[in-house]
Amino acid sequence: METASATSVHPTAVVDPRAQLGEGVQVGPFAVIGPEVVIGDACRIGPHVVLDGRVHMGRRNRIFPGACIGLEPQDLKYTGDPTAVVIGDDNTIRECVTINRATKDDQETRL
Repeated sequence: METASATSVHPTAVVDPRAQLGEGVQVGPFAVIGPEVVIGDACRIGPHVVLDGRVHMGRRNRIFPGACIGLEPQDLKYTGDPTAVVIGDDNTIRECVTINRATKDDQETRL
């Protein structure tokens, strides 16, 4: 995968100013990136992707359109505890995939 040196955010994307985007990150149209999101260098975030909650993403990941990552888990035992999603380097997450945060306090969903 080629990497761009400058980070680019499509004008229709919504990126919270507290989010951290690495070098060469590309954010596509209508993507939404929340305040606790950290995106490593050279990641590509496709159109209509939602990254919210505590999401920490490594380098060179590709997230395809419609994926939702870091939202509250769909577990009835979840009580609002601070949990996270941690994604390593060089992953491909295809269209419309949902990856929820962990259920229990201070735990992580890891890829």
